[in-house]
Amino acid sequence: MPVVIVGAGPAGVTAATLLSQYGVSCLILERYPDIYPQPRAVHCDDEVCRILARLGVYEEFAAISRPSLGIRLVDPQMRVLDENPVPPNSPHGFPKANMYDQPELEALLRANLTEQPGILLRGNAEVTGITQQGDGCVRVSFTDRPNGSEQSVVATYVLGCDGANSTVRSAIGAVMADLHFEQRWLVIDVDTDADLHQWDGLHQLCSSVRAGSYMRVGDTRYRWEFELLDGETAADYQSIAGVVPLISPWLATVPAEQLSLVRVAEYTFRARVADRWREGNVFLLGDAAHTTPPFIGQGLCAGLRDAMNLTWKLAGVLGGGLPDSALDTYQQEREPHVRTMIRLAISLGRAMTAGGRMGDYFRGVVFPRMLHLPPIRRFATPDVAPTLHTSALVAKSDGRRDLAGRLCPNPVLPQGVRLDKVIANRFALITSTALGEQQRNELERRGAVVVSAAPESELADWLQDARASAAIIRPDGTVMQAGRDTRAICDAVPSFAAVHTSATPPGPNAPAPESD
Repeated sequence: MPVVIVGAGPAGVTAATLLSQYGVSCLILERYPDIYPQPRAVHCDDEVCRILARLGVYEEFAAISRPSLGIRLVDPQMRVLDENPVPPNSPHGFPKANMYDQPELEALLRANLTEQPGILLRGNAEVTGITQQGDGCVRVSFTDRPNGSEQSVVATYVLGCDGANSTVRSAIGAVMADLHFEQRWLVIDVDTDADLHQWDGLHQLCSSVRAGSYMRVGDTRYRWEFELLDGETAADYQSIAGVVPLISPWLATVPAEQLSLVRVAEYTFRARVADRWREGNVFLLGDAAHTTPPFIGQGLCAGLRDAMNLTWKLAGVLGGGLPDSALDTYQQEREPHVRTMIRLAISLGRAMTAGGRMGDYFRGVVFPRMLHLPPIRRFATPDVAPTLHTSALVAKSDGRRDLAGRLCPNPVLPQGVRLDKVIANRFALITSTALGEQQRNELERRGAVVVSAAPESELADWLQDARASAAIIRPDGTVMQAGRDTRAICDAVPSFAAVHTSATPPGPNAPAPESD
């Protein structure tokens, strides 16, 4: 088996789907028999929508999600301190902020998974051991929970997508580094046919006594989150009558009788990052590698970004086009990105809650004025994602406008489809300079697609703004290298095949896991 994935949450299913698109077979081992039914994550940005489109589920996702208008900061008297709307247009081609119900998203991902060749999802399989063998393979031991039998399977690579309490992380001896943020919060999900007539974005309640947030998740679903005070637990808020004193500022004239309590849960928001994301042929993704406070809605997004970053590299190594060292770029690129996003979430969390009465004064008087300063406002925008650091697969220059490490835009091309559809999991060369036949033939031999940036097109403007004439786009949409020397950029395009290993679905004729 080329790849075993431990955990069938969003990161694991995304990784499996992407690997299947490259022709790489996978076995997913999931401890539970079905999707976790309670809502958790509720937000994703436009970059992650590009990943959902790559998976083939965006249209279905758009039908169950709700674009958000941005962030509004309010004080305990519900006075608006500041409003930070998201821009109406996105270079990625999707709404910049999207609200959804996680079980519905997971159901879409699971349904889509059944259409991918070479993927077997096995529920009720609890992984008990990970052993790296001397031949470069990894043995995964697991228990079939319904009958208690002990089984194992041998894989070339193992992806640990098994959450914050990861068995895979423990098995490779990785430990979580504490980034020194921990708060207890109450999460309240309510369903109602009544319209609360609130601004249709995220409301951040800034208070040193009890910070909170409100958001409309769907047509009838609403969520509130409040910082718990000392001595409080979720048990104190297990009824509509119990939560109404907290949520009443948003209810207006809607009576409590029209509200249905979906769930109330207590979460401890922590910020942690694993010290190692790879040990040999075992990798960590998603919450197994990092956890973040939810204040900018990037927890689930980070796991999907992990999958997008790693899977094409695995496919390239399995196919022989990329060296094994390419896999070292996974943590090199993703960890600084994750740490930056976690620091942003921590900063927003502390800005909402810290400082006592002086903090409340700062939030009410000073903070809104500071948010209008361009350098600060840029980093207060919830969908700002940093560029990837230099690696063997991100060749940056010294120019301030260098594109390397950034996601390329995703415009509609003259063919009537978006750029991602044309690139289709390959390397691409975007160029505003005409290429010779020999150059085109060589790029085609390497498995790359050439995209011409016509004059005055969005891609041509994008290159011109960076003072570049050509850019190499990786299969994950990231710019590998850009510059004005088109010949040198062409020469730097790696060889990469789109399909590598057999994608025969693991079934009756495929090797079965071994029983011990």
